[in-house]
Amino acid sequence: MPTFCAPDGTRLAYRTLGHGAPVICVPGGPTDSRYLGDLGGLAAHRRLVLLDLRGTGRSAIPEDVSSYRCDRLADDVEALRRHLGLPRTDLLGHSAGTNIATQYVARYPEHVDRLALVGPSTRAVGITVSGETRRDLARLRRNEPWFPAAFAALEAITAGANGAGANGDGEAIAPFFYGRWDAAAQQHHAAGRPDNSEAVARFGADGAFDPEATRAALTRCPVPALLLAGEYDLNSPPRSVTEFAALFPDATLVVQPGAGHYPWFDDPHRFTATLAGFLDRAGHPG
Repeated sequence: MPTFCAPDGTRLAYRTLGHGAPVICVPGGPTDSRYLGDLGGLAAHRRLVLLDLRGTGRSAIPEDVSSYRCDRLADDVEALRRHLGLPRTDLLGHSAGTNIATQYVARYPEHVDRLALVGPSTRAVGITVSGETRRDLARLRRNEPWFPAAFAALEAITAGANGAGANGDGEAIAPFFYGRWDAAAQQHHAAGRPDNSEAVARFGADGAFDPEATRAALTRCPVPALLLAGEYDLNSPPRSVTEFAALFPDATLVVQPGAGHYPWFDDPHRFTATLAGFLDRAGHPG
C-alpha cells in the first residue's frame, strides 16, 4: 500500500483502484477508506485514490493528536495531491469527509477540477440539522419491521439536542442509514465503524470549523460541485443538502431514490451513472 509524508511528518497511506483520470476520495468516520469499496463500480470509469485518514487504516497515528482536527486534515489532502504530482484533481468526499473536502476546495480552489460531496455533512458551513427534520425523514420508513425500535432510539438521541448526534453511537438507528437493512447492509455497517475514538472525538474540536469564512469562500468558488443525498439519509437529509448546494455558484443537486447514507451500496448502477456523468463533463479522458 503506497504512502506519503504529511506536512507534520506523519506517514499516510492510500489505495488506488481503476484507471483513467484520478479522483481523490476522502472517507468519513473519521475512519479508513475500506468501507468505500470501489464506490459501486466507479473504479471502472476513473482511477480512485482512496485516502486512509491519519490514525486509521494503514496510516500512522500522529504524534500531535490535535492534528485530527478537520481543518488540519485538509492539509493532508493537499500533501497527497502534491505527492501524486497533480496540478489539479477531481475530489470526492463522503459523510464527515465532505467537511474536509469542503474546507479544501474553499482553501485551494485552483487545485480542484470538480467536487463531489456524497451524503454530505453540513458542519463546515454551519447548517444545523434539527431533530424534527431527522424524525420527519425517519417516518418515511414506518412500514419497515425494524422501525419501532429504531425510531424510539432516534427520538432518545435527538430529543432536546437540536438533532445533534443522530449519526452517533446509537446502534439501534443503523437501519435508517441504508435503503435496505439486510444481511449485506449489516455487514457493511459493522465493517465501516470507526475504531480510533480519539480521531473521532478530536475531529470537530474547537477551531475545526469556521462556517462564516467557508461559506464566503464557497460563494466565490468557480469549481463545479455535485451534492448527492440519499432519499432516506438521516445523516444528510435532502432538505439540508439542498440548502448546502445553494452556497455554490455552480452546483448540481441529486437526490438518489431509495438510498440512505451509502448510495453506492444501495444502488450501485444509479450511483455510478450519476457520478461518472458528472465527472466526465470535466473533459477528462477515461
